[in-house]
Amino acid sequence: MHHVHGSYDMLLVLFSYVVAVVASYTVLDLVGRISTAKGIHRWGWLWFGAVAMGLGVWSMHFVGMLAFSLSVSVAYNLLTVILSVVVVIAASFVALYVVGRGRLSVAQLLSGGLLLAAGISAMHYIGMSAMQIGIAYDPVLFACSILIAIVASVAALWLAFYLRQGNAHGGLWKKLGSSLIMGAAVVGMHYTGMRAARFHMAEAMDGANGMMLDQKFLAYIIAGGTLLTLGLSIFGIYISNRFSRKDSEIRQSEKWYRSLFENNQDAIISIDSQYRIIGFNPAAIRLTGLSGDAFRNRTIEGILPFVAAEERERTRDMFLKSLGGEMQNYETAIVHREGRRIDVSVVNVPVEQDGQVVGSYIIAKDVTEEKGSKEKIQYLAFHDELTGMPNRRMFNQALAELIRSDAGRFSVMVMDMDRFKLINDSLGHTYGDLFLQEVSQRILRCMSDYRVTLARMGGDEFTLLCDSCYGKEEVARLAERIIEAVAVPYRLKENDFYVTASIGIAVYPQDGEDAVQLLKNADTAMYEVKKNGKNGYQFYTGELNAQLQEKIELEVELRQALMRDQLFLDYQPQIRAGDGQMIGVEALVRWRHPSRGTVSPGVFIPIAEETGMIYELGTWVLREACRQMKTWHDAGGPLITVSVNLSSQQFHQPNLTTYIKGILEDTGLEPQYLELEITESMMMDAAVSTGILNELTEYGIRISLDDFGTGYSSLSYLKLLPIHKLKIDRSFIRDIVVNKNDKAIVATIISMAQHLNMDVIAEGIETKEQLDILTDNDCEKIQGYYYSRPLPAVEVEQEFFAPMRIAAAAK
Repeated sequence: MHHVHGSYDMLLVLFSYVVAVVASYTVLDLVGRISTAKGIHRWGWLWFGAVAMGLGVWSMHFVGMLAFSLSVSVAYNLLTVILSVVVVIAASFVALYVVGRGRLSVAQLLSGGLLLAAGISAMHYIGMSAMQIGIAYDPVLFACSILIAIVASVAALWLAFYLRQGNAHGGLWKKLGSSLIMGAAVVGMHYTGMRAARFHMAEAMDGANGMMLDQKFLAYIIAGGTLLTLGLSIFGIYISNRFSRKDSEIRQSEKWYRSLFENNQDAIISIDSQYRIIGFNPAAIRLTGLSGDAFRNRTIEGILPFVAAEERERTRDMFLKSLGGEMQNYETAIVHREGRRIDVSVVNVPVEQDGQVVGSYIIAKDVTEEKGSKEKIQYLAFHDELTGMPNRRMFNQALAELIRSDAGRFSVMVMDMDRFKLINDSLGHTYGDLFLQEVSQRILRCMSDYRVTLARMGGDEFTLLCDSCYGKEEVARLAERIIEAVAVPYRLKENDFYVTASIGIAVYPQDGEDAVQLLKNADTAMYEVKKNGKNGYQFYTGELNAQLQEKIELEVELRQALMRDQLFLDYQPQIRAGDGQMIGVEALVRWRHPSRGTVSPGVFIPIAEETGMIYELGTWVLREACRQMKTWHDAGGPLITVSVNLSSQQFHQPNLTTYIKGILEDTGLEPQYLELEITESMMMDAAVSTGILNELTEYGIRISLDDFGTGYSSLSYLKLLPIHKLKIDRSFIRDIVVNKNDKAIVATIISMAQHLNMDVIAEGIETKEQLDILTDNDCEKIQGYYYSRPLPAVEVEQEFFAPMRIAAAAK
């Protein structure tokens, strides 16, 4: 058997490698496109890819065969050549189907690789059999070619799957590098198979009935045609990918828009230029309560009736303006299907295409709660939160408008509740608020027939603005009605409390031509009422301004008096009527003014209470009285008590017991020689008062109830509270000789005190007749001018203590 030897055209060998590389690149590009295609498009890309891949691999194989020249001419069997093409296309289809899936397991990779390797190997050796010449194969090289085909196929499938996302970072270069490797593997398989072939002449001569080919010319034609085809395929894939990415971006953008549209918390309705509703989101259904059918295929006129009647025309006009190309932003109101009104903020956004308005978006947001909050804030800005009445800001606006309107004469009332601070301090702010609410209702009822504006200015201060139609007499009658209504007892904490009102009135324009002056003068008149006993009203007069100025000056001078030691104490002796012995003294504060002389406590004590100086003043009085009594005790006595009046503000200050203990420790006076005088008004809250008084009495301090019988408190206090002494007020003593009622009241107080094991002392005794009545009723402890006026400490020492010490020494 005569062997035939051949040689290779190296240019065609290079061409075959280029064809293999281009085919590999095409396959890698196709896999990415196949993986993103869906439905029938996926199958189309699979067949296209299989043909491109099969023809590319077959072209590389056939060019490689034509690159090999034998020393004899060889014919080719055309049917066998075609069969080899069909086999490799089928194998390529299977391979692309495997790697085009979403996931690729190891088993799928190996099975696909084996099928592709089988197809390539079959294509190669079927193609070799198309040569009409005897061929024998070296078993080792044959096996190597099959093994190379398997490894190349598995590697190609894995690379195709891994790199199918061609737009990944560095994807182009990775794909190109992979194509060079895959091309080398395919070429390696082919030329290994060719190396395994042994050609011999006998069979060549017998089979020389096939088609004779011009090897070089045909090889270049096939290589060029394949490269052109594959290049066009790559270009087509590139264009397709561009469109695909564009479509994907459009779909992605549409998904984002749809998500924004569907999930937006604001209602969105799309309207075309013919007023037809072409879209709506779930929020529109929630906002209106309507079903989807109420919007679908309807015009905007269909939902216009659900706009509040008073807002309908304006809302329609705004919408039409948006169709004119102008964005509209406004508030309106709709009626929910359930009947409730909903305030909405609306934006009409025109939609333009090619410069023409083709529709509009209606975007509506529920602002009912927000609007309600704004209205509440606006309301609270001009109304008192506790009573609901106009506040200072609203009153000042009304007053300023009335002045600007030049309405003529009108009146301003300023009202203050007497003893309100006592209620607030003793019962607490909760009951103080309840009291103010009740007071405001009573005032409103009084002015129901009047054209009057009532405002709460703060605390317990109220103002009234009376219309110009009311004269002075009518304003006075209104003030009297209010005073009577306020004076009715208030039931708080299961007790009745009595409060009065002080009203000052200023008239425009005679008492002031502006708001500031009017209110200032009304205040001045009100303070005059308070100074004269409260519970009344007063019109402003010119004289009151001078009095107010004097009060202001006194306030400044009182502060200076505390710093300049202008205050001093007088002591009024308390006497036992039976033997005329002194049993105690009451400390009374005085003010030695450098120009006014001695100022009465009735003048400066109210100023101290109003300004808060009462704490500093009360501390000075208490400390000085304790110091003086300790000095007398150290000088030889007698060992008697000193009584000190405690103001309401002092009584309710925090840590009262600790505060008094500190003073006693500083001065050295023993607690049993200090007697604190309190009033019935401090006992309004029995629970609080009991705790304070128990702490004081446990420490040894004595408690005296001053001005007993003049207040409105309950007699149950005497049973509940640790009180040691009752002090009969001078108002009952003054007319006791001629007034049987006063005499009976005094006798009752004395008897009650004795039955309760309390001491009793009467103050204001000025005559022998008054003294005899009291002693006849077993009241032995006396205080008043009958025995002694209040004396400076030096005179008390000279007139009482020195003789007592001499008498004691003589015994």
